[in-house]
Amino acid sequence: MGLVIPLKNSVSSSYWDLRNLVKTKLIKVETIIESKLESKVELIQKMTKHHLSSGGKRLRAMLTLGSSKLSGYEIGDRDTNLASCVELIHAATLLHDDVIDESVLRRGSKTANSIWGNQSSILTGDYLLSRCFEIMVEDGDLEILKLLSSTSSKIAQGEVLQLQHKGEADLLEETYIKIINLKTAALFSAATKTGACLGKLDAKKKEALASYGKNLGLAFQIADDSLDYFAKEKLFGKEIGKDFYEGKTTLPIIIIFQRASKTERDFLKDIFRLEKRSEKNFNEVLNLINKYKAVEESLKRAEYFVNVSRDALGIFNNSKEKEILQSLSNFSLNRNY
Repeated sequence: MGLVIPLKNSVSSSYWDLRNLVKTKLIKVETIIESKLESKVELIQKMTKHHLSSGGKRLRAMLTLGSSKLSGYEIGDRDTNLASCVELIHAATLLHDDVIDESVLRRGSKTANSIWGNQSSILTGDYLLSRCFEIMVEDGDLEILKLLSSTSSKIAQGEVLQLQHKGEADLLEETYIKIINLKTAALFSAATKTGACLGKLDAKKKEALASYGKNLGLAFQIADDSLDYFAKEKLFGKEIGKDFYEGKTTLPIIIIFQRASKTERDFLKDIFRLEKRSEKNFNEVLNLINKYKAVEESLKRAEYFVNVSRDALGIFNNSKEKEILQSLSNFSLNRNY
């Protein structure tokens, strides 16, 4: 059933270090999110609570809080409000993602669309986004409003770009990076830059934190896409082979295509053109994944972004916050949850 790459459990301590660093603030974030889920429409409350109670690392909220702390923001509750906003943007995009992908599971639980249908899921995702904009307007910082609103636009563009190239086994690596930059890295970058804005840092430090978040997000998504071809579902919390069955071309497939023979490339094109792919198809592709060590190579590419992410914080003075955020970049590459 393909190779199994041992994941480094020790690296997950960096995630818990960050969580412990911001734990008091994170409790407030959960309270704010819960208040924003309130609605006089009963179905909206049911769907949002189900969706947000299915787990999740709250990583983007934690990055906002950690970056704020690194940037010297201490007094006030703008960091918790905006961390909640970032997390709700993420939650809204996941609701929309599940509809587009026709997903039935997320983190081991049934998706909202599989229970209440696509129409309700789309509208509930829109509801969450509207609540995000309320938070941004209440905050009143035009720079942050522009940053987070443009990020929402980037995420939508990334989704459309991915749909445009669905089923293309010969997708260019450059196009793949562009897709994940828009879909995933943009929100990571916005989270960390928001912290810099709260700390009123200079332009160079704002861009350094934005770069840190962007490259962390790229590494995170490449690792996520690689896990799709070898992780155990009970650890990873998603259906293994999900991207493959949905016809999404991710980095392991791109690497196979770069290294494969003409016969193998033609085979991949035919497989990805199918309206539906079978378990037999998946196992055949896994054989090629193993043959060309595509997962290992993908993780090497992700490691490049990990290093860029760590280096971006070099402009900051040494501190506990800096050390934790730099260590977190390895978590994106070596996590098992």
